[in-house]
Amino acid sequence: MPTTMFTADELAVIRRAYAHQVMATAATTNPRIEAAFATVPREKFLGAPPWQIANLGGGNRPLPSSDLVLAYQDVLFALQPDNGVNNGSPSLHARLLAELDIQIGDRIAHIGAGTGYYSAILAELVGTSGHVYAVEMDPDLAAHAQAALAERANVSVINADGSQWPQQEVDAIYVNFAVARPAEPWIERLRPGGRLVLPLGVPRQDRPPKGGRHASHGAALRIEHGEGGFAARWIGTAYFVCANGGLTIDDNEIEALTAAFRRGGIEFVKSLLWKTEPRIGRCWHIGGQWALCYDDV
Repeated sequence: MPTTMFTADELAVIRRAYAHQVMATAATTNPRIEAAFATVPREKFLGAPPWQIANLGGGNRPLPSSDLVLAYQDVLFALQPDNGVNNGSPSLHARLLAELDIQIGDRIAHIGAGTGYYSAILAELVGTSGHVYAVEMDPDLAAHAQAALAERANVSVINADGSQWPQQEVDAIYVNFAVARPAEPWIERLRPGGRLVLPLGVPRQDRPPKGGRHASHGAALRIEHGEGGFAARWIGTAYFVCANGGLTIDDNEIEALTAAFRRGGIEFVKSLLWKTEPRIGRCWHIGGQWALCYDDV
């Protein structure tokens, strides 16, 4: 079990300082998100120590002690090293969460919830009148999330393929793995005015024997369901472990998306077309029944 040399009051101050630093690194100011990071105990979602920090260049390194104060760093903690699954960069998530524009009372689908840390952050943001559907395909990660989130009545943990959720209309969808295309429910069950944040990514072809398959090109996008269609905006570069299950893609899709990333220009995308004929020459990428285009909605 984790140990600590700090009192509960001191740890509360450390969490506040951690949250403040995370927001500064994310270059965003959102008092509600900062308060959520200052409130949620990250150590509940990291598994048993000794914890390992996931290095950006590959591999992991164990921490020298099991002091839970070490959880409050803007680093990635390995959750399943062999699969490349980690707890994620808090500052990256803070930036992406700010793009969701979460309101009290919102109903949110968290796709790829892992052990539930960012589900807990979302639960703080929607309040007791909102609800978070934390969807995780891996049964071990889902079981950890279920235990860690058990006291939060406004969270439901679902062990399922994220490509099949949400199964009802929601206000926002937060995807935490790289995909080469959006799943149908993410578009068709996003209510008018709803927001979707997802990492678009191309899986590396030289998959290592251990460590999972990460994106070789990656970008975070914000999609909003407006009156005339779906507005799209590039948020920034983002690399996540790539999707499995129902969102696995074939070589043709990989080749087409890789070519789009290499051409550049994703920062100029303004709309997502869904099951609509795209205008040739006006799109950054055209996939099967969807496209990212340069024209406004």
